[in-house]
Amino acid sequence: MSETAKAIDPAQFRQVLGHYPTGVAAITSLDANGQPLVMIVGTFTSVSLDPPLVGFLPTKTSASWAAIAATGRFAVNVLGLDQGALCGQLAGRGDKWAGVEYRLGERNVPLLAGALVTIECDIAGTSDAGDHDFVLGAVRSLEVGREGDPLLYYRGSYGTFTNR
Repeated sequence: MSETAKAIDPAQFRQVLGHYPTGVAAITSLDANGQPLVMIVGTFTSVSLDPPLVGFLPTKTSASWAAIAATGRFAVNVLGLDQGALCGQLAGRGDKWAGVEYRLGERNVPLLAGALVTIECDIAGTSDAGDHDFVLGAVRSLEVGREGDPLLYYRGSYGTFTNR
């Protein structure tokens, strides 16, 4: 039996999926001139334990993603609840790195001070995912930076969850 696909309104799609909370991570790298690069994502996910793989989905039109892709490597910095202002700064258009503390990891990628978790990766591949790319990262190094509640994005706002 053949079924005709119903057109999905993009605004409704976004509104409905906004009911699903996502973690917030800063994807970082260094360009060829040693300048730090960053993009904020809510699409970071674990992919495989053996081999250790992670992924995220940047918008194809993102200039930040294009610059990070050119480096061949990245770090995932999982942000804590207390890093909402930092998230806003790194997602902004001005000098994203003004006053931001970081150190370079084993793969020569910026690791944000205060991140809950940092994961250093080589880009293992990318796949087409509509208006996004699916980026597969081969994990090369990882650590828990500190304990704390994660920064979450839910229904257009940042926050966290409550244990019951």
